[in-house]
Amino acid sequence: MQIISHRGYWLEKPERNQKIAFERSFDLGFGTETDVRDVAGRLVISHDMPDGSEMPLSDLLEIMAGRNLPLAMNIKADGLLASLQAVFEHHGHSNWFAFDMAVPDMRSYLASDVCTYTRLSEVEPVPAWLNEADGIWLDSFGAEWYSSDQLDELLQQGKQVCVVSSELHSRDHLPLWRLLGDFQGAANLTLCTDLPEAARSFFKE
Repeated sequence: MQIISHRGYWLEKPERNQKIAFERSFDLGFGTETDVRDVAGRLVISHDMPDGSEMPLSDLLEIMAGRNLPLAMNIKADGLLASLQAVFEHHGHSNWFAFDMAVPDMRSYLASDVCTYTRLSEVEPVPAWLNEADGIWLDSFGAEWYSSDQLDELLQQGKQVCVVSSELHSRDHLPLWRLLGDFQGAANLTLCTDLPEAARSFFKE
């Protein structure tokens, strides 16, 4: 199982999606999930509506400095595919996937060579283009709705599965982490968490 940080490895909320959080995450060997939008023709890192002051995506890849750690790109706007491909190719970074784009926009990603994840949650029980997608972004807006058997079934399909850790939705993470303990040897499983060091320690026990 891989562990990635959520919006960088931040210790205080203002650090989310900021240089200090990405440096901390990458220096500790964690990839990250982050949010990408466009503003004035540039790709920037921003969860919310950008104002032009945000970090360019190219700066994040400069911080990565050739380490090729996994990046989960949360697509917050339509029509970014060609620009995303160009930036990642320019920086030689191949270990990334895109997810959370609008369903119509997802068609272009699936038709490209970009690794693309579909969403599965209690409000999205039938993922869009599941057969065509490379992986599944497994989310729970309320209490975790899936069992160990259901997770095992997903992993047995051979697709990559990235699980959203419970604290991202302001819940206790430990019940989910205990469930995931049975799968920590799965090469196609990733945990996205605000607590990457704690997760690394937990799953080494």
